Amino acid sequence: MLNANGKVVLITGGSSGIGLETARCLSQAGAHVFEMSRRDSERSGITHIRGDVTREPDCSAAVEAVIKESGGIDVLILCAGFGISGAVEFTRSEDARRQLDVNFFGAVNMVKAALPYMRQARKGRIIIISSVAGAIPIPFQTFYSVTKAALNSYAGALRNEVRPYGISVCAIMPGDISTGFTAARVKEARGDAEYGGRISRSVARMEKDEQNGMSAAAAGRYIAKMSLRRSLPPSMAIGIQYKFFTMLVRLLPSRLVSRLVYGMYAA
Repeated sequence: MLNANGKVVLITGGSSGIGLETARCLSQAGAHVFEMSRRDSERSGITHIRGDVTREPDCSAAVEAVIKESGGIDVLILCAGFGISGAVEFTRSEDARRQLDVNFFGAVNMVKAALPYMRQARKGRIIIISSVAGAIPIPFQTFYSVTKAALNSYAGALRNEVRPYGISVCAIMPGDISTGFTAARVKEARGDAEYGGRISRSVARMEKDEQNGMSAAAAGRYIAKMSLRRSLPPSMAIGIQYKFFTMLVRLLPSRLVSRLVYGMYAA
């Protein structure tokens, strides 16, 4: 059974899906949990802060509110994000930029707001929710994969920047999770005829895998458990099969990996 020992946790994207289940699990374990999201959300045992991770003033205000009430932040968990799909050729530039702004720079904004307090306290944990798609780029989810690959690199580099201050950083990579994320995906269907129906087939395959994937509650329990571990790895996939897949990517020739992904999601 988890024991959070009164730790102070701030979670972005905590009003639904993985973020909400992580918040619930940590609250039940005895943590003082704050969640920041754009929509109003009232959950027992969780303090809601309304804010947008793409706005730096909102991020600073959220962190300052937590510090004012609790005196510090022990764990920062960054779950905020959304997905887009479609062929690169037909994806609108503004949609791609929005994807980067929320998924990547939203995490950057929160880290910049929280780090001064963690560094001064010489302790803290930063958990960045990435994706297996960051390690295994998925065709027709290109810009989503790009944001998650960027988060993996960001987490790895940041980890060594802040190590001397007692701060740990870990990128956690979920695979297929059954949440509202699937329905919320912004789908660009233009170009499907030109691409021989491959866009719609790929997205349908992805959505089927997600709907049959791990429950959000199970993913939340895993993230909560990882956030309380004595030591954190630089990155970790959720689920045995995804740990296996990410290991294969490191071991197999890149040409073979590319062919396998093509057969699964692009043929």
